[in-house]
Amino acid sequence: MTELTRTALASGASAEDGGSWLTTLADWTVSLMDTIGPAGAAIAVGMDNLFPPIPSEVVLPMAGLAASRGSFTLAEAILWTTFGSVFGAYILYFLGRWLGADRLRRIADRMPLVTGDDVVRSVQWFEKHGSIAVFFGRMVPLFRSLISIPAGVARMHWWKFGLLTTAGSLIWNSIFVMAGFLLGENWHIVEQYAEIFQTIVIVVVVALIVWFVVSRVRSARRERRSGGAGAPEPTVEGP
Repeated sequence: MTELTRTALASGASAEDGGSWLTTLADWTVSLMDTIGPAGAAIAVGMDNLFPPIPSEVVLPMAGLAASRGSFTLAEAILWTTFGSVFGAYILYFLGRWLGADRLRRIADRMPLVTGDDVVRSVQWFEKHGSIAVFFGRMVPLFRSLISIPAGVARMHWWKFGLLTTAGSLIWNSIFVMAGFLLGENWHIVEQYAEIFQTIVIVVVVALIVWFVVSRVRSARRERRSGGAGAPEPTVEGP
């Protein structure tokens, strides 16, 4: 076990009262960087894009910690983590292109509370505001990964998607890698503040989902009532 691994595990364990899955993730990330250098950080960040539960708020500071320990340079940490972000984003982007709007519309028509028209409106919205969504979406937990799929569905130009993803990822990654570099053994402080931000985002997303479901249920009930009220009453023939 290298000095970097011991430092990461010691600080992570003390922050998490004896260790947790975050400590295990930190251990795995550091082991990758110990073994294959900054490319290990790229792999970890790429997986963060494909599996949103893996928090980049933990992975990125570890790359900064490794750079502060001399495993590689700070510039290498930022460049390789950004490469990992873009690579992972492109996988989801091409998944979205493969699915396509027509296929998603057929899927939506078979699902409760959503329709194919919702997909059409979403694609139209993304065609107008997609550039802003991709750029700033790279800096928002959860959306950082998911925003790549609608970009593919809307068939945003691959080079435009790449430029926006690179720019947004570079800003986000630089902040957390620099934080890990400057904080050193206290890298886990970053995770504490990032967790608050992520919790706020999750609460907002859940609230929007609840609002969507409630509004659709009410709309369906109104349609049933209006349909029943408008139906002609059966005539009763005399004897």
